[in-house]
Amino acid sequence: MSSHSSSNLHQQNNDASSNLSKKSAERIKALRRKKQNISTLLKDVLKGNKTALSRAITLIESQQQKHTANANKLIEGCLPYANKSIRIGITGVPGVGKSTFIEAFGNFLIQQGKKVAVLAVDPTSSVSHGSILGDKTRMEELVKQENAFIRPTASGNSLGGVAQKTRETIILCEAAGYDVILIETVGVGQSETVVHSMTDFFLLLKLAGAGDELQGIKRGIMEMADAIVINKADGENKKAAMRAKIEFRRALHFYPLKENQWQPKVKTCSALHQKGIDKIWEMILTYEKLTKNNTYFYKNRQEQNKFWMLQSIDEQLKLNFYSKPNIKIALQEQLKAIEENKTTPFKAAKHLLDLARE
Repeated sequence: MSSHSSSNLHQQNNDASSNLSKKSAERIKALRRKKQNISTLLKDVLKGNKTALSRAITLIESQQQKHTANANKLIEGCLPYANKSIRIGITGVPGVGKSTFIEAFGNFLIQQGKKVAVLAVDPTSSVSHGSILGDKTRMEELVKQENAFIRPTASGNSLGGVAQKTRETIILCEAAGYDVILIETVGVGQSETVVHSMTDFFLLLKLAGAGDELQGIKRGIMEMADAIVINKADGENKKAAMRAKIEFRRALHFYPLKENQWQPKVKTCSALHQKGIDKIWEMILTYEKLTKNNTYFYKNRQEQNKFWMLQSIDEQLKLNFYSKPNIKIALQEQLKAIEENKTTPFKAAKHLLDLARE
């Protein structure tokens, strides 16, 4: 081989290794940037930066598996700074005035020196898969407050009218320094049960004279409610609200005392005129003091964490199952077979589960 050819080959080898080194260096830099981004994002969340908090919530809400590791790091980083708030679930039928109540309540709490996070869940259409997410528009005054953070989220496919990652979002908001977390639900179907599993105090909003009194008693929601608040107790509706209060009080006496030793209360308020809001907060503080003294508050949080773990397992198993390439193909085949009456849903499900085990 001539010295010229040898020199060319040597140069090519050098160029190739140089390119490889550059690529490796870029990869390492990209990885470092990623790590840095998460630690920077975490630091900003802990400083109470609202933009960072929004970005962090968007990350944990992502359905993409490539974001899972970063989302988990973020939650783990926030956990030591969480659990310092009171979590209040607020539910009620559409039209009961949830947004008006939350705005009045949130503004009142900010006046008391609190930092308030509102996690407002809007129902997702099962037809168009769209959500209005209009809570920020409805809470015009609260959204302007420096110490308020409002996060509207679509409920998606999750049962119970709460977003899939509401628990994780609560942790992030607590780490960002919000000491009162208000979780507004869709108020349909199983929402009461799901919200009850992630809050300290469960508030049920009602309307007087809407045929709501018996409905509330009949559905047994009151077994879960720590307080029933009859909203829109103003003007001509005031008398009806007082009558409803008596009815609900009477009904509550049929229920045995809860494990937390708290006797659920019935209050009236006018969110529109900001009347009775202070009494509701006093009641919640009384509840918090009682349940912390008898240790139920902490025991309940532990039980909720266990429930969260089991839910996380279910979620992960489901995600892993549907993301397998062979399952994706077989699923379409089985759906077609069901359409053509060639198999039963049970047989198809068993076939897919057996396939996943292979």
